[in-house]
Amino acid sequence: METIRLSCSHALIKYLVAQKIIIDGKKMQLFAGAFGIYGHGNVACIGQAMEEFQDQLPGYRGHHEQNMALTGIGYARAMRRKQIFVATSSVGPGATNMVTAAAGATINRLPVLLLPGDIFSRRNVGPVLQQLEHNRSPDVSVNDCFKPVSVFWDRINRPEQIIFSLPEAFRILTDPIATGAVTLSLPQDVQAEAYDYPENFFNKRVWDIPRSVPSENTIIAAANIIKKSSTPVIIAGGGVLFSDAEKSLSKFCNHTGIPVVETQAGKGAIPWDHDQCLGAVGVTGTSAANIISRDADLVICIGTRLSDFTTASKTLFQNSDVTFLGINVSPFDANKHSSVSIIGDARKCLEKLSHILDADGFNIANNYKNAIKDQKLNWDQEVDRIFNLNNKPAISQGEVIGIISNTMNEDDTVVCAAGSLPGDMHKLWRTVNGDQYHMEYGYSCMGYEIAGGLGIRMAKNKGDVFVMVGDGSYLMMNSEIVTSIQENQKLIIILINNHGFESINNLSISLGSQGFGNKYRKREYQTGEYTGHKLPVDYAMHARSMGVDGIKVQTKQEFESALNKARKNEVSTLIEVLVDQNVSVPGYEAWWDVPVAEVSQSDKVAKVRKDYDQKIKRERDY
Repeated sequence: METIRLSCSHALIKYLVAQKIIIDGKKMQLFAGAFGIYGHGNVACIGQAMEEFQDQLPGYRGHHEQNMALTGIGYARAMRRKQIFVATSSVGPGATNMVTAAAGATINRLPVLLLPGDIFSRRNVGPVLQQLEHNRSPDVSVNDCFKPVSVFWDRINRPEQIIFSLPEAFRILTDPIATGAVTLSLPQDVQAEAYDYPENFFNKRVWDIPRSVPSENTIIAAANIIKKSSTPVIIAGGGVLFSDAEKSLSKFCNHTGIPVVETQAGKGAIPWDHDQCLGAVGVTGTSAANIISRDADLVICIGTRLSDFTTASKTLFQNSDVTFLGINVSPFDANKHSSVSIIGDARKCLEKLSHILDADGFNIANNYKNAIKDQKLNWDQEVDRIFNLNNKPAISQGEVIGIISNTMNEDDTVVCAAGSLPGDMHKLWRTVNGDQYHMEYGYSCMGYEIAGGLGIRMAKNKGDVFVMVGDGSYLMMNSEIVTSIQENQKLIIILINNHGFESINNLSISLGSQGFGNKYRKREYQTGEYTGHKLPVDYAMHARSMGVDGIKVQTKQEFESALNKARKNEVSTLIEVLVDQNVSVPGYEAWWDVPVAEVSQSDKVAKVRKDYDQKIKRERDY
């Protein structure tokens, strides 16, 4: 057997560039590039190897390790998991900074490869700089933190170990069921060690991602369940988009009349103006979606993990005879809520179900069609009302969303993650396709917005990318604005300034509290409370200091003008919008289980607890 002598680091990178992926006959490189911040734990080996392979694996420098991985996640989502990124860091804080991003990737079923540096395998020079010592287990390092948030984890203690570990890692990365964060911990000394690797280890490898086909028996059984239903409803999750099933879903709904409600990840699975589209479902849902779902006798769950926000903490579906039908590539998700499960690709499942139901001429009854039509009309009128409040002097958050949503081009994308914005956008945004709306709401990671937007921008060569971010999230993570300048990747950042954590402030008040600690105000030392003057942060000026255009607005006219300017700008632009924090978008026909203290000195809390005790009785047991 022919061999080639390489350091472990060089062998690892050489293997990466040899990997390709094929989906529906289309072949492409598996890895689009690698983000890295190179410290003492990865600079001499992984960093040097990256430098040598620049022409085959483009390298990018981020400005925070968490953001690098988040950018990779945003890219993978925008590419619908067909192409992914690598992120590498030094040992210690650089590595642990990526743990949050790893959790986000795994929760959202998005692939990313993480290569953190690690402590010396031979140990004789320990403790090395940034090493966390464990006095009862010298094998422990901070990289063990990645274990619970990774779908595959390994520590490479010998250079030949990658011959086994890398194929296993990529088997998981390319598996639609199991994908998420894959972490390979790289001890500094092992990175440098050489080994005579088999030359054929570096042969081009194509990972074929087939569409899993359900059994005919399960399809027939599912079709029979649908035919017996009177008020069925479809929940469209992210799996619809990942399987490129939008056209199949639209056709299925056209032929059957079954309405569609959308999760955050599934928003855009069907155009907002489609006759069967009732919009967002659950805690952040529309009145139309939630009212129709409440009485449904069949819930067809396609590509969703049925989070508590989707099911309104298992209180949304109140029909005592309701049946759940789970369509998912993952048996784990397909069987939730004691569902009758169909294990398979969403597009394939919809095509097969359509074939049977079309042949039988299945269509929902006219009275149900009329109910759907009425609820959709009522909701569209409510959205129009919120979009046209003409609130003065300051614009409302709902109006900001409306202006952008109504002027979005087909190739534009909006991205968001945390705060009050995701709920309002889920309800109000009028999506025309599945690539237009990008929400990280599996982990709802504050700070994802700008980094994720950068990943989307790198994945797309058309349209604008609008980053919707609250002032709270912005203060947590904004450094990748610099990266957008560095890489000439234009972002339009809409910063909603409501002077604090408005989402959890409103939640706190609804639970009988006073919004403790949620306002961005100075502490008054006489009382010890955050009740002083608003913090004098000028976000537009801060953005300008990083090299982008920064604009501050308050009125509707000012915002529209700034938005037009941002579209024309060649560089990234941040628009700070001073919104009216007293005008919010309400909730509609749904409840969220947030436990309230059983015993409290507050009369308000005690009152809310009584209401809580009543509402929790509505939760389904499964």
